[in-house]
Amino acid sequence: MTTKTIQMGLVLLALLTSCGNVKKNVQPAGSNKFTGAKGEVCLITLDPGHFHAALVQKKMYEQVNPDVRVYAPEGTDLKQHLSRIEGYNTRKEEPTAWNEVIYTGSDYFQKMLSEKQGNVVVLSGNNRIKTEYIKKSVEAGLNVLADKPMVITPENFPLLEESFKIAAEKGVILYDIMTERHEITSMVQKEISQVPAIFGSLQPGTPEHPAVEIVSVHFFYKSVSGSALVRPGWFFDVDQQGEGMVDVSTHLVDLVQWGCFPGVILQKSDIEMLQARHYPTVLTLDEFKAVTKLDAFPDNLSKFVKDGKLDEYANGEMLYKIKGIHAKVTAEWQYKAPEGSGDTHYSILRGTKASVEIKQGEAEKYLPTLYVHANPGTALPEFAAALEGAVVKNSAHPGMTLEKVDELTWKVNIPAVYKVGHEAHFSQVTEQYLEYLKAGNLPEWEVPNMIVKYYTTTEALKLARK
Repeated sequence: MTTKTIQMGLVLLALLTSCGNVKKNVQPAGSNKFTGAKGEVCLITLDPGHFHAALVQKKMYEQVNPDVRVYAPEGTDLKQHLSRIEGYNTRKEEPTAWNEVIYTGSDYFQKMLSEKQGNVVVLSGNNRIKTEYIKKSVEAGLNVLADKPMVITPENFPLLEESFKIAAEKGVILYDIMTERHEITSMVQKEISQVPAIFGSLQPGTPEHPAVEIVSVHFFYKSVSGSALVRPGWFFDVDQQGEGMVDVSTHLVDLVQWGCFPGVILQKSDIEMLQARHYPTVLTLDEFKAVTKLDAFPDNLSKFVKDGKLDEYANGEMLYKIKGIHAKVTAEWQYKAPEGSGDTHYSILRGTKASVEIKQGEAEKYLPTLYVHANPGTALPEFAAALEGAVVKNSAHPGMTLEKVDELTWKVNIPAVYKVGHEAHFSQVTEQYLEYLKAGNLPEWEVPNMIVKYYTTTEALKLARK
């Protein structure tokens, strides 16, 4: 008997044993009565093609069973996902103890639906088929925790709407992973903007000077969990990943809704799309090779290749009105970040008394930094006292201080304990989702506002492509 045969036999034995453990411990799919008991939530990872799928498992949760069923086609995407999980399991500090039970048959999706060896499906991968994955999963009585975006085309938007209706009928929770709500500067920006004595009320803005502006810049070449990220070739196919208009912009549109209209139930009629444009990032073959480890542009990208370079339509900008307020969001992708930097975020909310701004440029050493700018003509002593009271004395985030920058501007100094980083936000979203499972529902505004969010992004894409 060869060494390879022995190894395969051991792997098969481990999988069979693990399957038995899952069947014994799993809560039956469709019952959806969670109590917070240890191990009652059993994850199913479906077709993990994006590193965000692994980040959900970067830490352990008492409520989540360590046995995780993985249904996926064989290939590089799966290997990289399992490698990341193994990295978490074998790290020196706070190692995890996940046991991945893997099925790779060509019928992996149907197998998942028929076996129901879990009660929460985690989705993060090829976005072209994600909406179908969502619909059939909730039809099967499975809860779904999905990475953004849930939908990437206007044509599939009705399918997502239908999925939310089915989820309600089946009593399951369909939710998307909005990590940016857990970024501390965004949280404090929202908090300050809700204090009338400081912010006043949100200006209506104009197309030239919107009341809300958010710009997010990402980079194709990056490091994740300490290793250089290898992106699959399909990631650069906008028919599979989606354009920037419907991908990263999902986070930005969500921040507009969550930050400016907290707790408000929105409707599609609240949105008026004014302008939208998309434009490419041009990548050389060498840059493409560095990111994907592929030697050539795949055939499915040939229509986007000009003069030996790839026109990657990852960038999008939309200007729209939401409940009469002008908002502008921009998502951009570049090849590689300047030394010492990474993905950056810019955001400003303009109120009748002040503006609250997040900057992350060179002056801020590429760290998200929050500023409060009093409007000209503001009674500064009263304003300063209100700001001191809200930020230093009565904030939901104790320990913050204020630093005067100029006559009208203060910098909010946020303690390092709150700055956990982007990767940790996935665990925070998962913990919140577990609370929703235990409660048996989402806040009443979440589902209608998710629908409005994806209506906004898909309508923007529709306009940009005209």
